[in-house]
Amino acid sequence: MIRAEGLYYSYTGNESYAVAGISFQVAEGEIFGFLGPNGAGKSTTQKILTGLLPVQKGEVEVGGQDIRSASRELFNRVGVAFEHPNIYRKLTGLENLTFFARLYDVPTADPMALLRRVGLGEVAHRRAGAYSRGMQQRLVFIRSLLNRPKIWFVDEPTAGLDPATSQLVKEIIREERDRGTTIFLTTHNMQIADELCDRVAFINAGKIVALDTPREFKLKHGQKLVAVEYRSEGRLKREVLSPLVEEDRLKLKRLLTEEEVETVHSQEATLEQVFIKLTGRGLQG
Repeated sequence: MIRAEGLYYSYTGNESYAVAGISFQVAEGEIFGFLGPNGAGKSTTQKILTGLLPVQKGEVEVGGQDIRSASRELFNRVGVAFEHPNIYRKLTGLENLTFFARLYDVPTADPMALLRRVGLGEVAHRRAGAYSRGMQQRLVFIRSLLNRPKIWFVDEPTAGLDPATSQLVKEIIREERDRGTTIFLTTHNMQIADELCDRVAFINAGKIVALDTPREFKLKHGQKLVAVEYRSEGRLKREVLSPLVEEDRLKLKRLLTEEEVETVHSQEATLEQVFIKLTGRGLQG
């Protein structure tokens, strides 16, 4: 559904590239994560894929069309949820959605149903400028679903949201994937990428440094260890054991059968640890 080949972009018109020769493909019905720190090239790539920035060098296809000559029909099938709320502040939440719904040439979702879906039904008739930052983010998020997109670009979907709202947003993203939507998700939040994405591309300094599933990243770059917490003689104790070592396997078996075990956790690497290992920098940098 999305293909980029040898994509470059420079804001300065010289060889100082914000995006430097990246190539990737996104399959239909896949959640594809672009994971990297601020300034890595995530948003620039998304803007090129959505036609907000021109293709300077390379090839980009979205929905089977060259983005340089994409038809209106394509954009009727594309949704974009921006990180920063861009709304008409003097219009109500309902009026914002109703206005944008009229811009499409395809049947659109019921604005009130979308507002209720993210807990904004009770403030549908309140001016959007009076919404909190989190409420405005939810409004922008559901606005991107008005045209029931087949290709959906989502930028930092849970940034600044409380845990309950973040969980709701993640559930909606999964629901859209399950109905066949292709989702391009940009984030620096490794937990979001780990929970949602089928595959993840690590981007750093405008280049893709690695691309794989979250599971394979952690298996390739993590240690195969198991942490066990148990009570012995009234005290809480902790052991970190390797299933690859015979002595540790026997000890783990003994702990599970003879001791009062409280927790058992695999010690897999996090995506952030893998990113730091591969790039030498953190995701917040």
